[in-house]
Amino acid sequence: MSSGIRGACSGLLTVRNILVVVLTPIVLLPLLLLVEGDEAKCGYCIIIMAVFWVTEALPIAVTSLLPVILFPMVGLMYAKDVSSTYINDTAMLFVGGLIVAAAIEYWNIHKRLALRVLMLVGSEPRWLMFGMMLPTWFLSMWISNTATTAMMIPIANAVLVQLKETRDKDETVRVTAVGEEDIQLTVIGKDDVKNSTNGNINNGIDKQGEKRSEADDRKSDESTEAEYLRMCKALSLAIAYSANCGGVASLTGTGPNVIMKGAADIVFQEKNMTSPVTFASWMQYCLPISAIIVIFVWIWLQVLFLRCKTYNSGSPEQAKRVRNAVRKQYEELGPITFGQVAVIVHFTLLAVLWVTRELGGVGGWGDIFDERTVTDSTPAILISISLFLFPSILPHNFKEKGKPLPPLLQWKAAEKMVPWGVVLLLGGGFALAKGSQVSGLSKLIGDQLTVFKDFEPWLMNLVLCFIVAGATEVTSNTAICTLMMPIMKELAITLEVNPLYFMFPTAIATSFAFMLPVATPPNAVVFSYGFVKVFDMVTAGFLLNIIAVLVLVFGTETWGDAIFGFHTLPDGFRVAVNQSLSTNLTDILTTTATSSI
Repeated sequence: MSSGIRGACSGLLTVRNILVVVLTPIVLLPLLLLVEGDEAKCGYCIIIMAVFWVTEALPIAVTSLLPVILFPMVGLMYAKDVSSTYINDTAMLFVGGLIVAAAIEYWNIHKRLALRVLMLVGSEPRWLMFGMMLPTWFLSMWISNTATTAMMIPIANAVLVQLKETRDKDETVRVTAVGEEDIQLTVIGKDDVKNSTNGNINNGIDKQGEKRSEADDRKSDESTEAEYLRMCKALSLAIAYSANCGGVASLTGTGPNVIMKGAADIVFQEKNMTSPVTFASWMQYCLPISAIIVIFVWIWLQVLFLRCKTYNSGSPEQAKRVRNAVRKQYEELGPITFGQVAVIVHFTLLAVLWVTRELGGVGGWGDIFDERTVTDSTPAILISISLFLFPSILPHNFKEKGKPLPPLLQWKAAEKMVPWGVVLLLGGGFALAKGSQVSGLSKLIGDQLTVFKDFEPWLMNLVLCFIVAGATEVTSNTAICTLMMPIMKELAITLEVNPLYFMFPTAIATSFAFMLPVATPPNAVVFSYGFVKVFDMVTAGFLLNIIAVLVLVFGTETWGDAIFGFHTLPDGFRVAVNQSLSTNLTDILTTTATSSI
């Protein structure tokens, strides 16, 4: 009987994805058939996509294409209007950033930087961990968090192997020395035995001492092995958490950032206003938050795993072996080439152009052009195109006469290294936002959220960030961010604060997933190496989730408010709120008059 049940369950699991995709739209049909209005149509589509995203019955990027099918089928939007939302200014900004990141990975610049930092920090575990975290954090601002983690973990493993081999060598030397000392003592004991009338007693004492010595050795070995394992866990989690935090610091660091930027652009464009979210303003707000959290991660992992101790600390042999291991990997990269220098220059130029386009009211190179004609996507695409043109070899060093000079990045390499599925995911988010706006669903949700009008905004922000940080532990952070942005906009307008006040922190909170391997790709990468168990990640990540959200809300209420004016509703939205209130009041008066007649 039990075997039959197990077989049936196994069969269901085999076709699980097909069942989810087929049954979900059928089960939700009553919402579409029994509830009238465009809001129900949009809600039907969003719930289907949410189920597919959470269960991953379809690949996440493929699910993002469903609005092109669902919105026209339920009569909500024309297919051409839905399709046009997938590629916009924000998507092009992200594409440009991804192409530059691909060039950095292609030329191994990220690995060169990481190894160079490790050569500077030394071999003491706490500083070794800092040396792992710093390049991981910095690189994750610009290239894929997953790629950064996948690059750093093998480096960490090579260092850990050297630490273990040094410890094993030291243990061998210690045991040999103890053995020689025992032999010496035995010889002396023989002389004593010759002059003693109770040699059996001395022999018994020697055997008891040997037993105690063996037990002490085993205890010491177990203690040292436990310290080494804790060191492995600390370094692994440090890399994953640094990658998660680094993605928050820059606009193109991770998917939710770009989704939030796109949603903010749509919200402000509706009111014929310019979004204040630029690359420079993003870093002003998020870089301090990210840096504070990374420093706390470094301290917390020392307390939790290193326990204020240093594995085999102070050993000159250890320092030498670790330094040699890192140097060997660095030397294997060879001398820096012209192509690598050229990519570094391109990357630096892009970062400077992003930061200086709009310097928060004091001007920038964007003022040279007409208002709203250039955005952050302009330099991103310009530098990306240059990568496909600029030569990777100086002409006089090129040996193959009659052939064109090879560029810094070949299109085939870009096709392979750029995660194009993320671009589709962003487009799906923009389509959902447009559908929510056209159908009136976002306004309906905003009207229902008036029950929170008496709550303190900062308290609402804190609760929402905790909810989002918890939800993203078990589902895609980009999916959660996509679903939350329209709701957060309406909630902010309802409470008469800047729409960014709730949109910004909740988008960032989706990256604060430190507790489970499935929460983010960096977590999954370090978990796959076997040093870290789920319990370790939960133990370390629980407190980090809390601290990260508290730092986020503190930053929002202080320097974030100074940069964006979070607590002030822009005039364009205030007019809309007043018009909405007037309309509601007119409806109430009309209803009252009709009833009295």
